[in-house]
Amino acid sequence: MAEDLGKEMRQAAIRDRVPDIVVITGMSGSGRTQAMHVFEDMGYYCIDNLPPRLILQLAMVVGINEGIGRHLAVTCDLRAQGLFDELRDSLEELSAHQYTYKLLFLDASDEVIMRRYDENRRRHPIAMEGEGLAHAVGRERQQLRVIKDISDLVIDTSHMRTSELRAIITRSFSELTDQQMLDVRVFSFGFKHGLPTEADLMVDVRFLPNPFYDPVMRTLTGNDPKVRDFVLGQDITQRFLRSWFEMLDVVMPGYVAEGKAQLSIAVGCTGGQHRSVAIANATGEYLKGKQYHVTLSHRDLALANQRAS
Repeated sequence: MAEDLGKEMRQAAIRDRVPDIVVITGMSGSGRTQAMHVFEDMGYYCIDNLPPRLILQLAMVVGINEGIGRHLAVTCDLRAQGLFDELRDSLEELSAHQYTYKLLFLDASDEVIMRRYDENRRRHPIAMEGEGLAHAVGRERQQLRVIKDISDLVIDTSHMRTSELRAIITRSFSELTDQQMLDVRVFSFGFKHGLPTEADLMVDVRFLPNPFYDPVMRTLTGNDPKVRDFVLGQDITQRFLRSWFEMLDVVMPGYVAEGKAQLSIAVGCTGGQHRSVAIANATGEYLKGKQYHVTLSHRDLALANQRAS
């Protein structure tokens, strides 16, 4: 009963924090595109530069708030004429149709915005013919002042790394924990079949006792209980796993804090059939227990199965 109540409270807290729709606006050059990429990674249905009057129609088309469990993120900027009035009317329509929403405003100092445009050699989107960059930025800031005042969250990206922006948006608008936002791929491989070039972390377990030399286990794999128990039951394996898991406990939160979206962990033995498979399985289970989103695979196991047949 207490566990069910706790789960309901967590779900209610998520509903309060995560709206059906996030409207992203703010100063041009403040990071709206980077913010949109974060929402895409979180599974939001994303549309860039959408006229505010179309938000309700889009929400209905993609099935927001109809049991599908999908959220919507859209960016709106001053290229939509009469942005404030149109956005205000759109938000009122959303409320009338029982959609929840939040307004995210991205900002940066005039100096930083002008430097970013100079570095990228881009034209400011609302600059008129013959108008200087500084004047266009100032005019945009003045026109957005009212929208900034009514926004639910204002983020100043002037001195912010992309990973920091990702962390703030994730904490504010994701249903997942920080650990679940990191997509972890754990896989086994055999050194004799080539090194995996895509691995972020790689561990060599060829120092462990090899079941290959036992005729009974030679044709089995690390997925078979007999091989698994042999590999994991060794004293040296237990010592190794304690150290290996302790290292993961140190490095994994660092990858999360860095805002890394994907991480590949490769576990290798000679053929990719016995030891690496068992250790990769144990690694995947450990990380799942720490609430990471883990995909487990065995790169070279098919080769072992072909030899056995």
